[in-house]
Amino acid sequence: MGSLISPTSPAGRWLGFVTAVWVQAISGNNYTFSNYSAALKTLMALTQLQLNSLSVAKDVGKAFGILAGLASDKLPTPVILLVGAVEGVVGYGVQWLVISRRIAPLPFWQMCFFLCLGGNSTTWMNTAVLVTCIRNFRRNRGPVSGILKGFVGLSTAIFTDVCSALFADDPAKFVLVLAVVPFVVCLAAILFLREVPPSASLGEEKEETKYFSVFNVLAVIVAVYLLVFDVTGPHGKNLSRAFACALLVLLAAPLGVPLHSTVQKWRHSGTKGDPESHAAEPLLVHDDAALGSPKKLEHVGFLAEKGRPVIGEDHTILEALRTVDFWILFISFLCGVGTGLAVMNNMGQLGLALGYVDVSIFVSLTSIWGFFGRILSGSISEYFIKRAGTPRPLWNAASQILMALGYIILALGLPGSLYIGSVVVGVCYGVRLAVTVPTASELFGLKYYGLIYNILILNLPLGSFLFSGLLAGLLYDAEATQLPGGGNTCVGAHCFRLVFVVMAMACAVGFVLDLWLACRTKGLYATICASKKSKKPTSSS
Repeated sequence: MGSLISPTSPAGRWLGFVTAVWVQAISGNNYTFSNYSAALKTLMALTQLQLNSLSVAKDVGKAFGILAGLASDKLPTPVILLVGAVEGVVGYGVQWLVISRRIAPLPFWQMCFFLCLGGNSTTWMNTAVLVTCIRNFRRNRGPVSGILKGFVGLSTAIFTDVCSALFADDPAKFVLVLAVVPFVVCLAAILFLREVPPSASLGEEKEETKYFSVFNVLAVIVAVYLLVFDVTGPHGKNLSRAFACALLVLLAAPLGVPLHSTVQKWRHSGTKGDPESHAAEPLLVHDDAALGSPKKLEHVGFLAEKGRPVIGEDHTILEALRTVDFWILFISFLCGVGTGLAVMNNMGQLGLALGYVDVSIFVSLTSIWGFFGRILSGSISEYFIKRAGTPRPLWNAASQILMALGYIILALGLPGSLYIGSVVVGVCYGVRLAVTVPTASELFGLKYYGLIYNILILNLPLGSFLFSGLLAGLLYDAEATQLPGGGNTCVGAHCFRLVFVVMAMACAVGFVLDLWLACRTKGLYATICASKKSKKPTSSS
């Protein structure tokens, strides 16, 4: 029985994926600063500008994710997780000591350092689970990315709702949870999440597809459960605690997958199994490279030029940076996530400009629909690759053009436009994140994927700076100063109109780039499709 649930066994591989889901479900602690920022502001006697600087410090931590990328290509998964866990418990632990008044407030620069440390911790966690799981389930990269990124989207709501239910919004206890829970969850992942050989038979791949469907259903149930709780208004203490307990049960439900797999393997451990379980399966081009076996490209029509890898083979970061495809993907990703972050970061001012006092419903809509964008796009894009060889970048193109339409609707400032716009932006932002992650692995291989992924993720702070800090900030202030008497508050649809027009144009540029990338990679995805369709079960000896 013990061998059936070891990290290298099929059941152990699924148990590792469950712990990866849990890590993602708690990795949104970096987005919860507003839940305890008021306590820090009061204790440290900060101005609003200083408080905003602390917020920037935690976001700067993400920019150092490149360190996690470098380490992920050299160090095993447990070490990467341990670094993230220790960084988190130290970074948030010091914040807890200050907020709980166990120590005197530290100098401002030291607090910036510990917030940066806490922010950086999630980059190690995310890199560890994404890189490892995509390597372990490389024939289902879309569903893997959609599920893991989907739970990241829900993590902020999970933290906020559970802590509000159990601790009545006590900021000290909230930060203590941010320090302790991710540390404990990462320790569980350290025990079970390892890089293991991917499925090598038709039967195993069918099993993967079935189990990923289960994970998708459970994720949707969690999302709907959170949404219903959030939109049904205030709740009593007992009902809130019952909600929190039920949510924890839902998050534990994925354990049924490795349990079912263990039972199935146990039942068949004394038999040879069906013929499909031993069916030979040809590896994909990028699978060959990732597994370290000789590259065999002749049968798919790819020819290496002067020793350089071609699309589908393993690229080092320098080799990837020399390709046109990388920069097409990078810039189109910037257009999508950068503009989406601008909307999310300025939702408060946007709501006030359009006459809404409370914008929490729009924040919730963006978050929840962002989850659906992530979870659905991963599985749908994978389905069409297997069915027709549809290039995955086409889904990014579709999201870009839909996002541009959403910005046009927001620019018009019509009644209800913010509801429509927040849903559209949420969906498209989620699609960009979930689709770009597996696309990068398919184009540039898995051997150095950790670093390549973190280079792409630099678009998050870069996009936030360009579209939120510069574009939205400067144009909004320009509109506000034109009002009678000046001031720094603008009211009316015109406040963000030019911002949305410019962002719609940026999405149009991203749309063209994604179409170009889809055309350039059409042959690769046709090869992947042909490889999947060529798998035939063979008779067991």
